[in-house]
Amino acid sequence: MEGGKKMEFFSGIKYNIKGFSLALKTPSLLMLGLLRFFIVFLLSLLLSGMILYWHEQILAMIWKAPEGGWLVYVWNIAAWLLSLLLAGIAMLISYLIAQLFFGVFIMDYMSRITERIVLGHEVQFDQGPWLQFFFYLIRQEIPRAILPVLITLVIMLAGLFTPISPFIFILSSGVAGMFLAWDNTDLIPARRMIPLVNRITFLKGNLLFHLGFGILFLIPWLNILFLSFAPVGATLYVLDREQ
Repeated sequence: MEGGKKMEFFSGIKYNIKGFSLALKTPSLLMLGLLRFFIVFLLSLLLSGMILYWHEQILAMIWKAPEGGWLVYVWNIAAWLLSLLLAGIAMLISYLIAQLFFGVFIMDYMSRITERIVLGHEVQFDQGPWLQFFFYLIRQEIPRAILPVLITLVIMLAGLFTPISPFIFILSSGVAGMFLAWDNTDLIPARRMIPLVNRITFLKGNLLFHLGFGILFLIPWLNILFLSFAPVGATLYVLDREQ
């Protein structure tokens, strides 16, 4: 049983990479993924640049710079580690901003294309008027990614002021990665109007898979690339489970 659970974790990593590979070989998926990538990349540059510009002031709020001795070297190392951490958080915030306005629509379209590639057709459903469905997709982002990731970011930042900040950072990062993974595996169930409670049950039953799928979202800068193409691998996973 334990071995099976471990395999779920590595299966999550495999599907993420498998989807990325398929997208590179499919022009329509490649163009859509690159569009998401450049939007999030530009937002990340803006927010990360602001953080790096004020990184000394931010660190001073946590740990005042020592006047001399070996602690000066420790402080400088801590200063840049904090900057990298905050830059990573800036990337997640950039991703969420992009998602809320137009990313979720691109994700749904990428998922539809992947579904047609695998099944040869797209599963039909009554989505109602286009504009109504568009706002429905945006509403799904709130419980699926926006609120969970924002809450984990707040916990992560609050943890910087406690002695157990490394543990809080690792735990919060893992939780954020799982919800970002679910944001992608939930595309097909949400599109088919499956009730939210059922979709949450699916997440609970496959936590290790989502942790594995989302672990690649925690690698600085590369996370933007994997996030951009994640709908492909997530759709492959859901379709494989149905077959």
